Amino acid sequence: MNNLSRFSISRHPIPHHARIYVAGHRGLVGAALLHHLEHAGFENLLVRTHSQLDLTQQVAVRNFFAIEQPEYVLIAAAKVGGIQANDSYPADFIRDNLQIQTNLIEAAYCTGVKKLLFLGSSCIYPKLAPQPMREEALLTGPLEPTNEWYAIAKIAGIKMCQAYRKQFGFNAISAMPTNLYGPGDNFNLDNSHVLPALIRKFHEAKMQGLPTVTVWGTGTPRREFLHVDDLASALWFLMGHYDSSEIINIGVGEDVSIRELAEMVKQVVGYTGDLVFDTEKPDGTPRKLLDVSRLHQLGWKAQIPLLEGIETTYRWFLDNQGDYRQ
Repeated sequence: MNNLSRFSISRHPIPHHARIYVAGHRGLVGAALLHHLEHAGFENLLVRTHSQLDLTQQVAVRNFFAIEQPEYVLIAAAKVGGIQANDSYPADFIRDNLQIQTNLIEAAYCTGVKKLLFLGSSCIYPKLAPQPMREEALLTGPLEPTNEWYAIAKIAGIKMCQAYRKQFGFNAISAMPTNLYGPGDNFNLDNSHVLPALIRKFHEAKMQGLPTVTVWGTGTPRREFLHVDDLASALWFLMGHYDSSEIINIGVGEDVSIRELAEMVKQVVGYTGDLVFDTEKPDGTPRKLLDVSRLHQLGWKAQIPLLEGIETTYRWFLDNQGDYRQ
């Protein structure tokens, strides 16, 4: 059911002097959010690095909220990674994410935060959910085994937001973005997502004159990719236009196969060798495409085409080879 009539839709702009806390401002999403808010003229943005505030520590988080008194909170902080990282460190992914989100949501409620946005992930949906995946698919089937630890933590965060709204009237919303990419991404081949990993693989193969580049899996799985600047725009749009316990998807509404994605990256990088698909490696979920009709009905749509987004991401990679997360 995508009928928005049952949702409370707010269209009250948040004042530019409001105290806004962006949790995880050094990550891909948090950095884009911070840039978006700075560009929009917000004056009281609260940020802390991990060394300044360990979000897994409950007392430290409570003290930060008590002292700084943020009015609006956007939770972009999380332990994230690709298939290999999720499969290799399941305990880290479920423990750290549960601690981070629980501490933040509880502290926000206890200190009277006016509105909180919790960032989930499209991996919360069942592995074989009907495509495109509607919000109602949540908890209707088994998860993808390679990232179920992260997914279960995110589902717990969604349910915590819903529970605090139901029991206490706390204004918490939850948004589910599709696969993200963009400037500032993680290009570490051991724990990055597929698109930045491909950019680095093709670039290094080009520089070294390698005849082939190997891609995990069969190349047939289909994925949707959203530029992180589009996500930042969507999240802030929701802060001003959406008030409901129901989760809401954020995506572009289109997908490509991994083979098609690899060909696009190859083109952008200018690599002239051949592709090799390692079919011994896992494919993951066969298809992940979000139904974004609910968000479109609210009035927001993605603006950055995939090829253009890959080009800007590759330019950032070239300009920041000494700084990017390796």
